[in-house]
Amino acid sequence: MDNPTEKISSTLKLLRVERGWSLDVASQKTGVSKAMLGQIERGESSPTIATLWKIASGFDASFSSFIEDLKPIKTDFTHHSHSFKHLHPQDDKIRVMPIFAYDESLRFEAFIIELLPGCEHLSPPHQKGVIEHIIVSSGEIEVFINGAWHVIQQNEGLRFNGDIPHGYRNISDSKAVFHDMIHYRKL
Repeated sequence: MDNPTEKISSTLKLLRVERGWSLDVASQKTGVSKAMLGQIERGESSPTIATLWKIASGFDASFSSFIEDLKPIKTDFTHHSHSFKHLHPQDDKIRVMPIFAYDESLRFEAFIIELLPGCEHLSPPHQKGVIEHIIVSSGEIEVFINGAWHVIQQNEGLRFNGDIPHGYRNISDSKAVFHDMIHYRKL
């Protein structure tokens, strides 16, 4: 499915039906309004990255399950070649490229994230036990954890608990690119 809005919509519907949740229950679990969840399910609205993280966390699901088809690994190696996806029209300064969709046996997914100049993305806490590994491949970013911004330069990395409020920003005049590897507790 090449249209991210359709994939998000169908995944949200499927997860809600599988759990037997009404929109009211889904709203309580995710912290996203019933009206917004309904619009997303009907394909009338595309959630921001922050809202999609809230939905994934509330459903105790991986982020990539909403944007990639999860396929079992059938070979000794996997080669992925994707393009950056704009998940929400207003998120024009952040682009996400899934490299490895969620792998249930490893409880892991990996992305390349591109932050254009002036981008600041604040993320709500993910599921309990989530750990993120950030490695900057070009440029410089700042990562917000424990109430402070920390500078991470090219070829530097940072590991932190993703189950706390955190964020990323690029205050430079050039694009910054980083790898975000996410490990989940058992889903």
